[in-house]
Amino acid sequence: MRLHIWHAHAITAAVGCTALVLGVTGTGVAQSQGRDLGRQVLGAGDGWGSAEGGTTGGSAADTEHVYTVTTWAEFKTALRAGGDAPKIIKVKGMIDAVSEGCEAFVTGGYDLQQYLKDYDPAVYGNDKIAMGPQEDARVASAARQDAEIKANIPSNTTIVGVGKNSGILGGSLQIKGVSNVILRNLTIEAPLDCFPKWDPTDDNNTGNWNSEYDAVVVFGTDHVWIDHNTLTDGRYPDSERPSYFGKVFQQHDGLTDIVRGANYVTVSWNSFKDHDKNMLIGNSDSTATTDAGKLKVTMHHNRFDGILQRSPRVRFGQVDVYNNHYVVTEEQKDDYYVFGVGIRSQLHASDNAITLPASASVGKALKKWNESPLTAQNNYVNGKLTDLIAVHNAEIPSEILQSGAGWTPTLRTKVDSPRAVPGIVANRAGAGKVC
Repeated sequence: MRLHIWHAHAITAAVGCTALVLGVTGTGVAQSQGRDLGRQVLGAGDGWGSAEGGTTGGSAADTEHVYTVTTWAEFKTALRAGGDAPKIIKVKGMIDAVSEGCEAFVTGGYDLQQYLKDYDPAVYGNDKIAMGPQEDARVASAARQDAEIKANIPSNTTIVGVGKNSGILGGSLQIKGVSNVILRNLTIEAPLDCFPKWDPTDDNNTGNWNSEYDAVVVFGTDHVWIDHNTLTDGRYPDSERPSYFGKVFQQHDGLTDIVRGANYVTVSWNSFKDHDKNMLIGNSDSTATTDAGKLKVTMHHNRFDGILQRSPRVRFGQVDVYNNHYVVTEEQKDDYYVFGVGIRSQLHASDNAITLPASASVGKALKKWNESPLTAQNNYVNGKLTDLIAVHNAEIPSEILQSGAGWTPTLRTKVDSPRAVPGIVANRAGAGKVC
């Protein structure tokens, strides 16, 4: 591992796309300093992540806790170094969490072809969960992958990519049970589950493949800023996954899930590309004891390109979604939704842009899971002002949605015209575009 030595301790407030770098002269007068992403903090008023003390990550790290890493092993070592002391980790180049391939995790005699023979519904049926030697071997192999690809992010940490082409392939960033974390300027390829589980009883006893591993999971953590990253399936798009037993061999889970009492999160200027399950805010209908009154999340100026669902799907949370651009492809038009309205959610979605194929249902942009009013105003579909709730209720009368989330967001920076949003986020959202 290589250690960077820093000679300045200026703190930078990043407000929207403007970085205000503040140093102090001998007379106490603020002056401009050279920009360093690792020293930037979330600007005042920039979403829920700026509330209750704000999000500063590892910006105050001393010289002993600033690292540059070029391998997955170095990255995990840097995360463990120094406990919860402020730290900055610079990721240089694309580092691979599965550099030796899925074969490196196989144990216990697991063999996919044998697994398929053993649990073929024509042989095994659909009345009980998968059990037996091959399932045991799958579980053991999955445990080896789990231990290798998950990276636990400690409190008071900033992780930034160096330049335009740095990030993580196949790793799962676990921001779990901590506080004050920043992720910026990273290209993150979603982890591929090497050992999906076949559940014969799933999907009304027709069976289904289930996978693990989110690219980023925010779990029971407060004050997180996820900014200017590109998150994608990359080399392994779902469209290229095979089918077994008539079901897609699902090897991806979420891109960014915010769950289990996580709170005060700002997700800004990211590019989410070509993925099915994008963002879950609140993971279960039964977690009121941990989630009620929390899951305060702001999402702004993100681009979702080739989305299918959960952008986001919300339970319990007071979630502000503005100035995002959602692009649905021709292939996805029949199964997509953008905003999922879940139990006791308070979703406020305004000033967004949605681009749909000409024949797609506009009403499907909203999906009702539970009876929870939402605010959806000043949103544009294909360049036209559209009342998403009214269109949804007209097109899908079996899922009538009520208007009025019951709150008005105040923690916003500049709100751009939704007609300008597609061009703005195309040019400025994602890794390598921090300005």
